[in-house]
Amino acid sequence: MPSPGGARERAGSGELSAPRLRRGTPERAGLDPVELRRVVADVRGLTIGDRPWAAGAVVAVGRGPVLAVEEAAGWAVRYASYDPDTDRGVELPARERVPMSVGTPFDLASLTKLFTSVAAVQQIERGTLGIDAEVGAYLPDFRAAAAHRVTVRQLLTHTSGLRPELPLYDCADDAERMALLRAESPVGVPGTYCYSDLNMLLLQQVLERITGRGLDVLVRDGITRPLGMTATGFGPCPGAAATEDQRRPWA
Repeated sequence: MPSPGGARERAGSGELSAPRLRRGTPERAGLDPVELRRVVADVRGLTIGDRPWAAGAVVAVGRGPVLAVEEAAGWAVRYASYDPDTDRGVELPARERVPMSVGTPFDLASLTKLFTSVAAVQQIERGTLGIDAEVGAYLPDFRAAAAHRVTVRQLLTHTSGLRPELPLYDCADDAERMALLRAESPVGVPGTYCYSDLNMLLLQQVLERITGRGLDVLVRDGITRPLGMTATGFGPCPGAAATEDQRRPWA
């Protein structure tokens, strides 16, 4: 029987209910207020000066369900571009900068791969996806992967032989990006580990084809919502902090 204040499962929903974070004092959280002030000052120091370590940052410190500190510093959007001649960021006019706030969303970047993998395992558990099935069985139009008999297991374990990445950022639109992905053949030895973004891109296409739903919906319905992660989503997010380094090479 669950304890009164502990995590519990809502009957029939499959969703977890956990104590919500609440704002409180460092003392209520059992933390040293002097040390917390030092943490906030250190984080703020990272965002100031002519060449800061970061344009902006958010620091949150708590213990248990008590959030003792939540502070924003700097800018969510500060730079327009990068100048290779001066090795400096080109700053936006002050009126165009966006200040950081504690509610500013951040890009979780490659954590998308973890969500995609979990979504795939969920389909495997349901019997709608075979772990050793060939990608071509689900995506016959992805001719290169089908011809080389790439499997779902190989995508999940980065043993497909696909190279690490494609210059998809140079494509004009989604159609051009998909054409590149469809035509991409493995260049490595199948069964040999090589971390590749292309594995997860192909896996996304498999998942969307067999379920008829977008990855954003699969992640929301199958992972984030059941975990109570109501502020986490997949896809473009207006108002997110600028986190991409625009210098080439991208990697």
